[in-house]
Amino acid sequence: MESNMTSDILKIQGFDISPKFIYPLFFLLLFVYFTLLCSNIGVLVLIITEKSLHQPMYILFCNLSINDLIGNTVLLPRLMAHIISTERLITYNQCVVQAFHSHTFGSASHMILIIMAIDRYVAICHPLRYSSIMTTKAVVALSATAWAVSLLLVSVLIGLTVRLSRCRSVIQNAYCDNASLFKLSCEDVSINNIYGLFFTVLLFGCSMGGIAVTYFRIAVICWIKQNKELNNRALQTCASHLVLYLIMLWSGFLTIILHRFPNYPNLRKIAYILFHVVPANLNPVIYGMQSRSLRDKIIQVLQRKVTPT
Repeated sequence: MESNMTSDILKIQGFDISPKFIYPLFFLLLFVYFTLLCSNIGVLVLIITEKSLHQPMYILFCNLSINDLIGNTVLLPRLMAHIISTERLITYNQCVVQAFHSHTFGSASHMILIIMAIDRYVAICHPLRYSSIMTTKAVVALSATAWAVSLLLVSVLIGLTVRLSRCRSVIQNAYCDNASLFKLSCEDVSINNIYGLFFTVLLFGCSMGGIAVTYFRIAVICWIKQNKELNNRALQTCASHLVLYLIMLWSGFLTIILHRFPNYPNLRKIAYILFHVVPANLNPVIYGMQSRSLRDKIIQVLQRKVTPT
């Protein structure tokens, strides 16, 4: 056991990278970060400035973009700095902030996708009642609830960790998360493990259950009605949502499971990064191209840019 340490400076283990791959990896992550910044900020600005897009469905798009921007901005810049740096240091408070935002990103992603699944269910199965059910007020209330629940769950998760004393100063990871933080302590962390399990089961249970129920209901309605137009709309709307959800789900599962298997540290780190960057890059592209109104506005803006005045 290491001796007690009261220093607020922590060392990040990071990736074990061959020197010849350091800068290619750095520029790859820089490109990924730049593209997700441009696409998500672009979607946000377009929805905010275009009055025709001030509709409930686009509020959900804004929630996704804001969450993707916050989650990746907290993670990627520091990760890129650590890749090219010989000293991978971070203060304890900065590490806690990164872990808090990272877990909030994950939980909010699941909650927002549940609301989007409900929105798709109402749009496909009850199209005539959609405008009366999914009102702006209802979507704002659902969005606020999703963020509030995420912040509450994560606050308790991180709060249980920061109460612990520390006897180590090395984060056995490329980033800060809750498990890496409480592993700095030599105290009994049973409560942390129990609440972490509760947090994971509750989040994934609600997420998988909500998605499964709504998609099952959509499939039943499509099968009963045998309407080609309805089936095409359901397939077009739901397929991309489901693919993105499964990518996020399995990368999240891998991150959690591989914390129990220290022999695969790099695989865990890669899964965690994929959990952040893949949905954040695909969300604005897929949902932007899928929504006719948003797609038309994007095309109009691009045509204005390339057409000489």
